[in-house]
Amino acid sequence: MTTTTGDHDFLAESFEAHRGRLRAVAHRMLGSGAEADDAVQEAWLRLLRSAGRGEAAEIDNLAGWLTTVVGRVCLDMLRSRRSRAEESLESWTPVASAAPDPAQDALLADSVGAALLVVLDTLTPAERLAFVLHDLFAVPYEEVAGIVDRTPEAARQLASRARRRVRGAEEPDVDPHRRRRVVDAFLAAARQGDFDGLLAVLDPDVMVRSGAGVTTGASAVARGASAFARLAVPARPALVDGATGLAVVVDGRVERTLAFTFVRDRIAVIDVTVDPARLARLEVTLLGPQDDRP
Repeated sequence: MTTTTGDHDFLAESFEAHRGRLRAVAHRMLGSGAEADDAVQEAWLRLLRSAGRGEAAEIDNLAGWLTTVVGRVCLDMLRSRRSRAEESLESWTPVASAAPDPAQDALLADSVGAALLVVLDTLTPAERLAFVLHDLFAVPYEEVAGIVDRTPEAARQLASRARRRVRGAEEPDVDPHRRRRVVDAFLAAARQGDFDGLLAVLDPDVMVRSGAGVTTGASAVARGASAFARLAVPARPALVDGATGLAVVVDGRVERTLAFTFVRDRIAVIDVTVDPARLARLEVTLLGPQDDRP
């Protein structure tokens, strides 16, 4: 089947409707705007080839199909990067592809800062893909499994392992007392609804993960924290499965926990747990004013 001009235009319009999300996925996966452009461009070329073979009309879920293609392309690029032992996320020099969008580049640069890339770079390619697609973009494990050629349960384990490694990728030389001071400053700012105070302790690329979804970016997280100042009142500094964080205690019972990951003395990841069953499995140690002092 030959794709007509009209078919091509319709296909291009449909693809453009998904380009922003695809580029965000690729940028999270690769940490490079140039590489993200290449991955998205490759997805477009594969869509064109599918149309040329008469297969595009059989795609029921274009968004899912494109996400799968971009995920596989990124996975191949990450594996290639590792096999060549490249020195950094930005050392890849891709062939020029789609025309860059400076405005989109600026937005992505704001949302994908160095902090999350530091921890993502500790993951294997499959772990990174499972974590990024599921935790950051809510792609079901069944779809993630198809991309990494694993079972859904194996994909779930990849993402779970990635979460543990992300949490454990804190800078080793960070003084726990400095972390506690950051937590105290976060708690004080949240109680007072101090937006600027919250920004001062949050990494620009901070990410909050909870059962309700994922929130990224210091401004969005600070707005959310300042809006729920009432929850900060009963919150207390705590160790949550060994991670520095907070526990909201009501009537002697822990109702939610916040476990923090730190990068460069700022909060980079906040894992929020509110589900009673999950809370019951956590080891929560409440800290008093002197509990973390020498």
